[in-house]
Amino acid sequence: MHPRPNSHLLRRGRHSEPGRGYLLTAVVHQRRPVFTDWRLGRLLSAELRRIHDQGWVNSLAWVVMPDHFHWLIQLEQHSLARIMQTTKSRSTLTINRASNRVGALWQSGYHDRALRDDEDLLPFARYIVANPLRAGLVEKIGDYPLWDACWL
Repeated sequence: MHPRPNSHLLRRGRHSEPGRGYLLTAVVHQRRPVFTDWRLGRLLSAELRRIHDQGWVNSLAWVVMPDHFHWLIQLEQHSLARIMQTTKSRSTLTINRASNRVGALWQSGYHDRALRDDEDLLPFARYIVANPLRAGLVEKIGDYPLWDACWL
């Protein structure tokens, strides 16, 4: 029996459309709270910025939570699959090296939500940025170091 018998269904209908907004989420393997070490969270943040700086995406907002990240992007180049594979593999190498560990950092796959052209992106950005508040990690978002939004 396949360990995730319906995992192939996650890819059905997945389409990468340049210029479209996407809300992306990736989860740490076994939901380990790796990014409670903010130094490691900053390494992931650097990978998100690198993808933006390379022109693959227009990064609108992101937050690195202890065991996952959310990323609001406008797709520019490449497919979602390539962007996520590159982000996850580069961050795995960097974070494993920095923490002197080996093995998987991320769960396989990722979640994406394509946003309609008429959807206002700001509510999605607010949802992302407010994640640490809802999780009770901080009382003010300014106290949480692992987020950014283009509106600020």
